[in-house]
Amino acid sequence: MKQISLTSLGQHNSESNGHIAISGHVYDVSDFLDAHPGGKRVLLPLLGKDATAEFNRYHSPTLLTKYKSLVVGTLEGHEVEASSDSTDAFGNLIAFAEPAWYHGQPSPYYNDTHRRLRAWMRGLVEQHIIPHVNDWEAAGEVPSSLYKTFGKEGVLSCMVGVSPWPNWVPHQPPCGIKPEEWTAFHEVVLGDELARIASCGIGAVLSLGPQIALPAVVNYASEGIKERVVGPVLRGEKTICLCITEPSAGSDVANIQTSATISKDGSHYVVNGEKKWITNGAWADFFIVAVRTGKEGMNGISLLLLERGMEGLRTRKIACQGNIGSGTAFVIMDNVKVPASNIIGTVNKGFKCIMANFNHERFGIIIGAIRSARICYEDAVIHAHRRKTFGKPLFDHGVIRNKLANMAHKIEAAQAWMESIVYQQTQMSHEEATLKLGGAIALLKAQATQTVEFCAREASQIMGGISYTKGGVGGRVERIYRDVRGYAIPGGSEEIMLIWEFVSPSRFHKCCME
Repeated sequence: MKQISLTSLGQHNSESNGHIAISGHVYDVSDFLDAHPGGKRVLLPLLGKDATAEFNRYHSPTLLTKYKSLVVGTLEGHEVEASSDSTDAFGNLIAFAEPAWYHGQPSPYYNDTHRRLRAWMRGLVEQHIIPHVNDWEAAGEVPSSLYKTFGKEGVLSCMVGVSPWPNWVPHQPPCGIKPEEWTAFHEVVLGDELARIASCGIGAVLSLGPQIALPAVVNYASEGIKERVVGPVLRGEKTICLCITEPSAGSDVANIQTSATISKDGSHYVVNGEKKWITNGAWADFFIVAVRTGKEGMNGISLLLLERGMEGLRTRKIACQGNIGSGTAFVIMDNVKVPASNIIGTVNKGFKCIMANFNHERFGIIIGAIRSARICYEDAVIHAHRRKTFGKPLFDHGVIRNKLANMAHKIEAAQAWMESIVYQQTQMSHEEATLKLGGAIALLKAQATQTVEFCAREASQIMGGISYTKGGVGGRVERIYRDVRGYAIPGGSEEIMLIWEFVSPSRFHKCCME
């Protein structure tokens, strides 16, 4: 790339020929002046100058990915940060801003296949999502083209939670990874990099269908249903959602009331009821619905596949505190006729199907929560070095360093426990892991979600008003703070998670074994 001297930069100082330098890159902003959100008067005094300090005062460095096309060169004498997939370092070099293995520390869990996947996924996220997050959240919706793009790229196929890579997936593993090499740790890397967008809602659009709804089809549905659903969803042609929660039943899945009554001739079910807070429900093509086909309790629940367009099935968006853009919705069923062949698994044994995938759903939440906590820590550290109070940087105040240290040790503890459990999963069958690891995963979910809540709160205290403002330097922390409850409640609330170890295994074992 062309090297530009400071003297040469200074000659480009007019509205018709204006350049500015930021973090070593030189940008031609001549055609951008009128488009600047604050008006061109903000930029005019900076034309022909190095504006790094001014930019960092108001903006997050990730904003620059949106304007790569304006770069015309690099400023002489300035090192420009470049993406790296080396084994030595990757990403932000601030201590604890990335998992330890990103910084080259030895790990028994990750190898070159994970490093390649990490760089590939980071590139996709920075190209297709990060520059647009604020715009999509403001609009309250993510363009359907994003889901289709990530389906085409094979990202959705990485999220089903099956290893080694199955032959029914319509893509080969990315980055030249061999099917037999694919493990749960690759899905951890993928989810971790996706969570860097710092938006639960946008991440949910891409991940929750393949992650929490499709596994029920993959593991329990008939071959006919699999053929109709799996390929289109993973290619990004169709969307799918899981419908469990109801207005009066959430974590207590055994008490759902939506009914499915078999017809006299046994050809179809008639479904009546309402589901609430269904992510992606506003636009899903397929609905995996928990219904009551038998007696009260866990042994009277079944799973049915419903499809958009069935008479009596309608959806309505719900406005939520967080998860903006996720299509959270009511799913309302009024005498919906569903073919009996759309049953998933065995009649009255749907509770087992639901419980068996909770580990996978909760792990997706855990991964996202830990990365979101890291983002809060990362942005707080950067701000603490940049902002001065009482004649010295915030970082030099002991109370601020104490806050950052407490954030870091909670993050690293959650990361270490997460990696330990993932390793256990790789050594067990799906059935064994479901029975043996459910308690630990439930407790880890509570720890991870409490960690992100703590870190969001502390980062907001350190960053002050800028983290209370949408967009700008504090924009990621502001979004994460809104999304905290979106980590803590779905997939089982913290209160349920913290009693899981003591009340659930025997009930679950009985249900799964009968």
